[in-house]
Amino acid sequence: MLAILAIPACQAFLLPLAAHEPGEVNQIQGHKNVRQNLHKMNAKINKDIAVHGLLLWSSMGFLMPLGILVIRLSIREENRARAKAFFFIHVILQVLSLLLATSGAILSIKTFENSFDNQHKRIGLILYVAIWVQALTGLLRPRRGTKRRSTWYFLHWILGTAVSLLGIINIYTGIMAFHDKTSRASWVWNILFTAQVSLIAFLYLFIDKWDYMHRQGVTPDNGPTTPSTNSLTSSQIGSRKELVLVSCSKQNALKNLFD
Repeated sequence: MLAILAIPACQAFLLPLAAHEPGEVNQIQGHKNVRQNLHKMNAKINKDIAVHGLLLWSSMGFLMPLGILVIRLSIREENRARAKAFFFIHVILQVLSLLLATSGAILSIKTFENSFDNQHKRIGLILYVAIWVQALTGLLRPRRGTKRRSTWYFLHWILGTAVSLLGIINIYTGIMAFHDKTSRASWVWNILFTAQVSLIAFLYLFIDKWDYMHRQGVTPDNGPTTPSTNSLTSSQIGSRKELVLVSCSKQNALKNLFD
């Protein structure tokens, strides 16, 4: 009777030990390691996405539009020294933008899937090529006064504007891709970036209209006024009469010559 009662007790004592046999322990430990590795991988991917987004926002969303505003100021600047300073600032901003965009491209190629299966990746590929083409056109700038200068200026302007606008569009598609990838809310980033783009557009239009607004408060210059006959002195009147007599005598002499 005691033996029969001892069997369930032994089974209850031995079951936990059986659950921790070497094979099962290794399997449980393996599942824990997989979960930890997945957590680390997800954290690393999220970090890489954040760095990629920061690099491309700094390049396409901030430095490149700022460089356009600066070169706009240089064109309207009458002081030659200040215009030259604005031009060099424009070059520095565009070079920094190019380097940051290249860093973001290298990070995306090394870290993310490069299947180009969504709009953000396809636009990004076009942008990476276009910004280098734009940089080369800047290096091949003809001298001012040559025949090719007008054509170069149009191409450089239209390509730079297109790259800037396409970069802004791709930042919005990147925010959407970030939401799809991480399931995190993205409306805050959309609002902040929209506010920044609106400010840049306002400054661009404000620079374009500044001279016109400034002229609204200035009395238009009608040119040098000719003195009236009432304000002329007697000597001035006499000299004018002499000039009229001389011109008349010359005309009569020429008429007699040809007659």
